[in-house]
Amino acid sequence: MADEKKNEAPVKKTGFFKGVKSEFKKIIWPSKGTVAKETGAVIFFGVVLGVLIAIIDAVVKFGLGLVI
Repeated sequence: MADEKKNEAPVKKTGFFKGVKSEFKKIIWPSKGTVAKETGAVIFFGVVLGVLIAIIDAVVKFGLGLVI
């Protein structure tokens, strides 16, 4: 077991913030156009889903009103 540790490469100890900084350098950020398109799509589908839920809610309310 002691022989295994001798064969391993030494682990370089760096600070937390240095590690975070080096990881941030690896990020490939999207362009402004891509962010705008994806934001528009999220807003559009959010509104569509909200309207769909509102319609289903109104139908269920109407149906329960007839039963009760």
